[in-house]
Amino acid sequence: MAVWDAQTAGADSPDGSVAEHVRRYIATNGQSGYMEGGCTNLVLTYQGRKSGKLYRTGLFFGEDGDRYVLVASGSAITHTHPNWYLNVMANPEVQVQILAEKFAVRAYTAEGEERERLWKLMTERAPIYHQYEARTRRTIPVVVLERV
Repeated sequence: MAVWDAQTAGADSPDGSVAEHVRRYIATNGQSGYMEGGCTNLVLTYQGRKSGKLYRTGLFFGEDGDRYVLVASGSAITHTHPNWYLNVMANPEVQVQILAEKFAVRAYTAEGEERERLWKLMTERAPIYHQYEARTRRTIPVVVLERV
């Protein structure tokens, strides 16, 4: 997988605050926006499952050894998975930017004991996920990113 140029690739999140966060993060190589909301942040560039276009969003992340962990919570009150998650599961080879470093990763959804361990890791970092979990009928996916 080629490393996409996140400066010009794709459309940003329709959420204005997320789109501004992504633009600021990219423009400063993560110097602005890496630590936001008390958590480390990355920029995820992925391909749309229907359009084939490239999109990007900013997300909290955790680390599990040499892997990166995301939580597909979406908004606090939604009962559907966020679009970025649906797109990434359809096209799991994506790119991340962490600070100035850009690299390709392959994504998958953690299941069973792995999911429970990583859910605990992420809720310790961002306890707000417990509130999101209490407000939805779905199991919130935990996504693992491995370098390719």
